[in-house]
Amino acid sequence: MENIITQEQALKEIEKNYSNASKVLNDVGKLEKLLNRIEKKLKSIPKIGEKLSHIPVFVSLIRSYIKKEYNEIPLGTLLAIISALIYVVAPVDLIPDIFPGVGHIDDAAVIGACLCLVEDDIKEYINWRDTKA
Repeated sequence: MENIITQEQALKEIEKNYSNASKVLNDVGKLEKLLNRIEKKLKSIPKIGEKLSHIPVFVSLIRSYIKKEYNEIPLGTLLAIISALIYVVAPVDLIPDIFPGVGHIDDAAVIGACLCLVEDDIKEYINWRDTKA
């Protein structure tokens, strides 16, 4: 069931949101609104796997970047993450979230594809965050 969307399709969905992600990145109000929507959406989704569990790390990284606490992150990584987050909260995507069980598979695929793109940067951020705490 996890092969409903290929990694190639997921990467295309991320790329489609790059322009929008760039605009959101440059507007703190829009970015905070997006992050709040992500957290709210995660609370409403039953556990569907490891891939979606990376969303809070993505949100934490973006918040740290906004607060200028962590800026050792490439612009491409920021755009990929924000683009993937935009996809997750989009009301219309490849598999609508209204379908129980399968509605979030495409979200997980997009997050997983994004993680493949930015994994090293995420690991560095987690190390930074853990040493800071």
